[in-house]
Amino acid sequence: MQKLTKEDISQEVFDLYDDYAHNKIERRQFIERLSLFTVGTLTLPSLLSFMMPNYADSILIPPTDPRLQTQYINYDSPKGGGSIKGQLSQPAEAKKKLPGIIVVHENRGLNPYIEDVGRRAAMEGFITLAPDALSPLGGYPGNDDAGRELQKKRTREEMLEDFIAAYDYLKSHKDCNGHVGVVGFCFGGWISNMMAVKIPSLPAAVPYYGGQPTKEDAEKIKTPLLLHYAGLDTRVNEGWPAFEEILNKNKVENTACFYPGVNHGFHNNTTPRYDEAAATLSWKRTIDFFKEKLVKK
Repeated sequence: MQKLTKEDISQEVFDLYDDYAHNKIERRQFIERLSLFTVGTLTLPSLLSFMMPNYADSILIPPTDPRLQTQYINYDSPKGGGSIKGQLSQPAEAKKKLPGIIVVHENRGLNPYIEDVGRRAAMEGFITLAPDALSPLGGYPGNDDAGRELQKKRTREEMLEDFIAAYDYLKSHKDCNGHVGVVGFCFGGWISNMMAVKIPSLPAAVPYYGGQPTKEDAEKIKTPLLLHYAGLDTRVNEGWPAFEEILNKNKVENTACFYPGVNHGFHNNTTPRYDEAAATLSWKRTIDFFKEKLVKK
């Protein structure tokens, strides 16, 4: 059987998956509608398998990579979920205190992709913490469908407190230089924007395709922002002009990067929404931004 590529798939299928991944439709509805796109050798099982994340073959930096010190830690989040588990990573041979990055997951908990992103950032000379907001519910359950169901049981406001507590934990870590930024994806993009709202001294935030704050909250931001948007992601992109207007009015440093022809989730290399060129360029911009804002001169 010929191996599927994303060029074989209609944009309507990607839009359908986006609705499913963001809880707009249930799994049963997703499968029913997906079946409408089957034709010839393009069967429902093959299409469903193709659209789901493939973690086994997509990890770039394994947890045991000797160039890093990677471990799970727990920290206190008294205003959030209590005790939160997170992956802490840093270069194994670091000779000085490091700038820090909080890595915020999507709407499904700390899955292998986000753990990998935390390690990728650590490879660039940072100490990184990737928390799991599902910790109070037992943690990421091993698959994204169950993770989404669990995450719906918590409020995003309470989970925001967990990531603010992660910032406080990492900022005071003995191996951190006290300068900590945040990068987040999808739900984590909204968290990144909101951490800029809630932490006036936050030195850098990088939301990937993240929902924008309300007008009232946006007025509070002072943090430099680097924002990544997918060209085909009309759902999220429609909120940018109003957000941009407020940031510019208040003279908040911001750079919005739009990547034409790519889908929401383009950085996630475990699904067919991944776009290598956009992911590579956006990640280089992200690391350069953090080095500019977080490395002590």
